[in-house]
Amino acid sequence: MIDPMNQLPTTQAAVTALRALAETYAREIEVSHDIGADQTSRRTAAGVGVATDADGSLPHEAHVEFGGSPRVRVRLYPDDDALIDVEGVECPDVPRDDVPAFLRSVFEDRAWVRARRFPPGYFLIVPMPGDRTHKEFIPVLLLTPWLSARVR
Repeated sequence: MIDPMNQLPTTQAAVTALRALAETYAREIEVSHDIGADQTSRRTAAGVGVATDADGSLPHEAHVEFGGSPRVRVRLYPDDDALIDVEGVECPDVPRDDVPAFLRSVFEDRAWVRARRFPPGYFLIVPMPGDRTHKEFIPVLLLTPWLSARVR
């Protein structure tokens, strides 16, 4: 099992940790990489044909998709954060070091959906180490069968 205290200093280290999670939870995994300032999504101002950042570094972004239910996609940015999509619910700005713990909560069925009566709404709640939680609003139209099964 992956040590949650490990730091994931690079996108490649994070991809390696996600591959280990996929193996642990018997999930298929598909990974694609965007390398270079002209390829990564947050470096659109880099210009055409410019592969390195101003400091000479080569930014690396990875897109990871896990098979099975729930549908999970992860976009690892070179800026030490990630966008995690769980069943169509986007969870932006998750620190890269928290991605393995976030996914363990989802894969181990510790994540749940909180229903609010007034005003009506739903929130995906993902427990994290250290008594923290990640909370994300779910539009009613995105309430999939997997999410509906976790409503409390």
